[in-house]
Amino acid sequence: MTASMTGFAAHSINLEHASLNFDLRSVNQRYLELHFRLADEVRILEPQLRELIQQRLTRGKVECRIALNPNPTATPDNGLNPAILERLAQWQAEVQHRLPDSAPLSVSEILRWPGAVPAATQSQDTLNEAVLAGVRATLDDMVASRQREGAKLRQHILDRLAAAESEVATLRPLLPALIAAQRDKLSERLHEALGEAGHERLAQEIVLAAQKADVDEELARLTTHFAEVRRVLTQPGAVGKRLDFLMQELHREANTLGSKSVAVETSRTSLELKVLIEQMREQVQNIE
Repeated sequence: MTASMTGFAAHSINLEHASLNFDLRSVNQRYLELHFRLADEVRILEPQLRELIQQRLTRGKVECRIALNPNPTATPDNGLNPAILERLAQWQAEVQHRLPDSAPLSVSEILRWPGAVPAATQSQDTLNEAVLAGVRATLDDMVASRQREGAKLRQHILDRLAAAESEVATLRPLLPALIAAQRDKLSERLHEALGEAGHERLAQEIVLAAQKADVDEELARLTTHFAEVRRVLTQPGAVGKRLDFLMQELHREANTLGSKSVAVETSRTSLELKVLIEQMREQVQNIE
């Protein structure tokens, strides 16, 4: 299923003495780039978390945040940490000595100070298991989010692809008449310039001009690339790089079509194709 590189997922787990909050965000990136913002208590799990994410995602700039928030109701008692209080008192006395006008710490500031309120400890094994389970669940949500966004991108590309196919289908039956008109126009101009004596030269120039104006091969390659884009969009896994390559090939053929144009109809088709291909390419940049 086509997946976008853009996605978001959040998850939370309540433990006996704390809660774990998980946050995964991803945006476009050519390769997979991982960034972690982890609570100190779970930082040791970063290699395992990296491996978990790499198993599910292949492209995108991904940020993984995990916060551990102690549960105030799980505090063993309402006492404060004497060592922290003593340290804060020393720091405050020194600050006020040097800066007499400074305001003293408020009660709320002291209570929010890391370690000021003793918290119940959580078993490291239990914590590790919860973190890994939480990341797996968050990844499930992230993958689902990216697939939903990918389905929208896929439909956007298919709509533009259908319009491009219609442009080629409209132009193809006009080619014989356009080439014949160009041949007649060139024949008339060369006949005026060379006269009857240049009959052989005239025939050679008409053949060369017809060859240069023939865009049947370009239209055939465009049709082949259109079919390949449709096929790739149905493939599982990461398809963004393959689609990006196909967009380059489509643009090349549309450019050649314009450069060989001998009629307004061909030039218009080339321009319309380049607009549609660029619109598809912009969406392909978002696909994993």
